[in-house]
Amino acid sequence: MILDPDAQRLLDMIRESGRPPYDTLSTEQARELYRASRAVLQPEAPAIGEVRDLAIPGLVPLRLYRGRGAAGACPLLIYFHGGGWVLGDLDSHDGACRRIANDSACLVISVDYRLAPEHRFPLAVEDCAAATRWIMDQAAAFGADPARIAVGGDSAGGNLAAVMALMARDGALPAIGFQLLIYPAVDMSATQPSYERIVSGYPLTAGTMRWFRDQYLNNAAERNDWRASPLRAASLAGTAPAFVITAGHDPLCDEGVAYAERLEQEGVHVAHLHLADQIHGFLTMGRVIRAADLALDAINAALRTHWRPRP
Repeated sequence: MILDPDAQRLLDMIRESGRPPYDTLSTEQARELYRASRAVLQPEAPAIGEVRDLAIPGLVPLRLYRGRGAAGACPLLIYFHGGGWVLGDLDSHDGACRRIANDSACLVISVDYRLAPEHRFPLAVEDCAAATRWIMDQAAAFGADPARIAVGGDSAGGNLAAVMALMARDGALPAIGFQLLIYPAVDMSATQPSYERIVSGYPLTAGTMRWFRDQYLNNAAERNDWRASPLRAASLAGTAPAFVITAGHDPLCDEGVAYAERLEQEGVHVAHLHLADQIHGFLTMGRVIRAADLALDAINAALRTHWRPRP
């Protein structure tokens, strides 16, 4: 499999630095390593129309981004960050949220759901559902158009976004108009063929992914719960239109491809962008991997196209 030269340079940097795999560290050590990587991997965050943290009693912390040019009743993306349900926060995906808000002239609200292993499944799902419900109820107060609300996320956040879309389909949440799934984790069995390919030398390997999963879930039986493994839902029909991004050098590759295929087979409008030469997590590595810009351009094009008024 061909690897993007920028991604190869990153892998060489990781190898030469002696950075240990996350699954060999304590939770706090893994979080500190993840935080420290931002300065090396992420480009400078762009200026934006407005950024403010929302302190909602009884809810998880939220951060609102208003893009430049976002005026009137704006479309809104509710974003769930990646990090294996163990890592990440409002700051880890700040740059990506700013870029989306600016380039799509929309609002983005990022959700700081509780992390495992302190808060295991299904608490992240419950936090995201409570935040989504509250945000949608308050949409008009934020200046958002209630008819143009999307959910999205990367990796573990893509997992949570897919679950929110299923919950909305079933009436447990208000209707969601679009789902953005960036190299999503959708099958906790960890048995897809890509788990056999990506076993060493990458920021996310099969072993690291299984470590994240086992920090999040309480027991093996929960791997079959659709709220943990949306690919195992009895039906995906009736969920919101989707844009799915997958990366070839990623243990999550094959389950993401399978999810996009099932959405299409079950009558959901879906666009699927597969970057065969990319690694997991590249979206927030734009200081080193230039294809992050390509993916963000595609994400913004997909959002703008969906939100464009119909003739």
